[in-house]
Amino acid sequence: MTEQAGTTGNAGENGLKIMTFNLRTHTANDAGNEWLHRASQAAETIAAHAPSFAGVQEGYLIMLEELERELPGYDRIGEGRLGGIQDEHCAIFYRKNEFEPLEQGQFWLSETPESVGSLGWDSDYPRICTWGRFRHLASGSEIRVYNTHLDHIGETARIEGAKLVAAAMLRHKEQRPGSFGILMGDMNGGPSDAPLRYLRGELAEAGLAPGLVDAYTALPGEVGRTFHDFLGGLEGEPIDYIFAEAPLEVSRTVVDRRDFSGKYPSDHYPVIAELVLPGI
Repeated sequence: MTEQAGTTGNAGENGLKIMTFNLRTHTANDAGNEWLHRASQAAETIAAHAPSFAGVQEGYLIMLEELERELPGYDRIGEGRLGGIQDEHCAIFYRKNEFEPLEQGQFWLSETPESVGSLGWDSDYPRICTWGRFRHLASGSEIRVYNTHLDHIGETARIEGAKLVAAAMLRHKEQRPGSFGILMGDMNGGPSDAPLRYLRGELAEAGLAPGLVDAYTALPGEVGRTFHDFLGGLEGEPIDYIFAEAPLEVSRTVVDRRDFSGKYPSDHYPVIAELVLPGI
C-alpha cells in the first residue's frame, strides 16, 4: 500500500526533502473545490513537510502570492507560461535561510524553446520548464532544480518535452560539473510511458538521456495514483514524479493522501522524496 505522510520537518543533516505538488489551477469550475477553499490546506500541506524545495504546477500568481504569505520561510522563482506573471507557473519554492539562488531560467517545451508562450508539436497548451541553480549555504554544494508540466494531450509533445528538459540538465551539468540535479513535475503519464522510461535511461533509441533515479524506487509496493480529481483513492498509476541525478540517492518517498475533513488541497496528491546529498 502506498505510504501516507507521517513525519514533518527536513530530511536530516545529510539530506534534502523535495516536494512536487500540482495545485490545480484557479478556476470557478471546481464547484466546492475552488482555490479559495483550498489555499490554506495547500499551504498547511507544504508546511507540514517543510521541504527544501517545493515545485508547484498550475499556480497562477494570485495562488503563489497566497502561498508566500502562508509560508514566510520560502522564496520562489519562475514565470508564467505566457511570460512574466501571465497564466500558470511551474514555480520553485525554496527555503531562503538554507539556499541562495545563483542562476535561474525558463524555457518552453517547443521547437523554439526560447520563444515566450510558444506551442510545441501536438501540445494543447504552452508548456514550460522552470529551473534554478542554488547554493546550499551550510555546505557550499550546488543544487540544480527543474520543475515542469508535460502536456496532457500531445503524445509527441510529452516525449519531445522530456528530451528538451533532459538536454538542459545535461548541458547545465557539463557547465557546473560539481552540481547535483533534481527534476520534478506533473509528467501526465504512467511509469511505463515513453517519456518516463526515457528519463530513467530505459529508452536508448530516443537518444542521450540523463539516466535519472526515479524516487518511486524508494517506495515499497504499488505507488497508486497521484491524480484523483478531488475524489481521493489509491487505484491507478502516478503521473507526478521526482527524479535525481547520481550521486544523489533516494532514501524515502511518500505520497501524501491526507484529506481535510473529506476535502483535498488539490486534485493531485503531493509527492515527497528525501534525498541523500554527499557533502551535506
